Amino acid sequence: MIMSKVTNGVMLNAYPDSLGKNLGDIVKVLKLEALSGIFDSFYILPSVFNTDLDRGFSIIDYGLNQLYANNDDIEGLKDLGISLKFDLVLNHLSVLSPQFQDILNKGEASAYKDFFVNWNSFWQNKGQMNQDGVLQPDECLIKDMFFRKASLPILSVRYPNGEEVPYWNTFYQEVTYQEVNTQELMFKLNLQYMTASLLKDRINASITSGIVPKKIDFSGFDSLRNDAINLLEDKRQYLGQMDLNIKSDLVWDFYRETIKKLSDYGASIIRLDAFAYLSKIVGKKNFFNIPDTWEDLNKVKAIADDYNIELLPEIHSKYEEKIHEEISERGFLTYDFFLPGLIIDALERNTSEMLVQWIYDIRSKDMKVVNMLGCHDGIPLLDLKGILADEQIENLIEIVVNRGGYVKELHGKKNIYYQVNATYYSALGENDKKMKLARALQIFMPGKPQVWYLDLFAGKNDYEALKRGGAGGHKEINRTNL
Repeated sequence: MIMSKVTNGVMLNAYPDSLGKNLGDIVKVLKLEALSGIFDSFYILPSVFNTDLDRGFSIIDYGLNQLYANNDDIEGLKDLGISLKFDLVLNHLSVLSPQFQDILNKGEASAYKDFFVNWNSFWQNKGQMNQDGVLQPDECLIKDMFFRKASLPILSVRYPNGEEVPYWNTFYQEVTYQEVNTQELMFKLNLQYMTASLLKDRINASITSGIVPKKIDFSGFDSLRNDAINLLEDKRQYLGQMDLNIKSDLVWDFYRETIKKLSDYGASIIRLDAFAYLSKIVGKKNFFNIPDTWEDLNKVKAIADDYNIELLPEIHSKYEEKIHEEISERGFLTYDFFLPGLIIDALERNTSEMLVQWIYDIRSKDMKVVNMLGCHDGIPLLDLKGILADEQIENLIEIVVNRGGYVKELHGKKNIYYQVNATYYSALGENDKKMKLARALQIFMPGKPQVWYLDLFAGKNDYEALKRGGAGGHKEINRTNL
């Protein structure tokens, strides 16, 4: 195998529209004399691809987003000697992907019907069918599973024959119903114009109010109820991130095609997003199954090795679990998610003890790490369990929250969410000396330093962006576009 292209030079981290309107503007920034030779690589977040939700992590396909990037921009980065890091979202694809759209258009006849995880097929004979046609697994089989939603992780979609089919959907979903017009109702339901107009007003008022079709009051139109509901359901639209079925050969063909494409773009590192959710086995957890997850990662690594690409599996885990060590022992790069919190702890308690211990850890165990201060996610603090005492971690969380940080709890469960959302500068009390010292410590730590674009400008918490983001917008506090 060819030697890795990955060095310990500094890596920029940004969305393609973080500094200006597009990637071309970032190329201009990187050409400025003040930044000449500073960065040897660039982690471009996945909104650089054709995506819809989650600021890029719901990928439709891995073609370049025409609003944000083109081939000339990629070549411009290469001309500056900058290698690239991209995401491969292993666990899911958008419901708008060509593969899932083929299922919606063809149903059982689709070549991709097994490309995603059909919930009922997966749990066949392992539970009871409920009134909505969704198989409810036996409690003993799901009691140890980690669902990121209060309900089952499914999105039920409608096949062309009207059949409702649930698919595994770990992350985001959105279902919308389209308003109807008078002529549509006339011809679809064989109605006179005025009757169709009255029914249209009733239906559209209900949809605007968020009422699903089967709950609409069809009083006075009772004979039309079923046909009207079918019409609305046929027009149903979806957004969401649909889980891939790794037992499908087509999925592995897709991984290989995608890794080749990212290599052609200039990737030296591929970050494996959401990989720990990939392995799904009846009777096991749905997160980081052992040894299955390692087997899946090794298969991906074998593909990446063909293109001389390093893989960086992304997973948050507690220090005491030592997963970061095992990732490194298996030949992968690993994230140093401990450094951001350890530096804050060192500066607040005026001690280098734990930082020195962590440096010794990295060097003695020969771990290949990518470290950071700020990033597109929050500051990971619960990861520190096992290297810091629980009360020290709670104190760090309290410090960052008191400085304007935001903690999102998952389903109301305290401490299940591992991050505090804040800019790193604000987390340090917006103290210039602390920020400069934190950066110096990061740069001279063992590993490859990754620098969040906003930290270059001592970015402060963006509370207006947080408000605009609504219920799921907590991360926007640290994603200001400049």
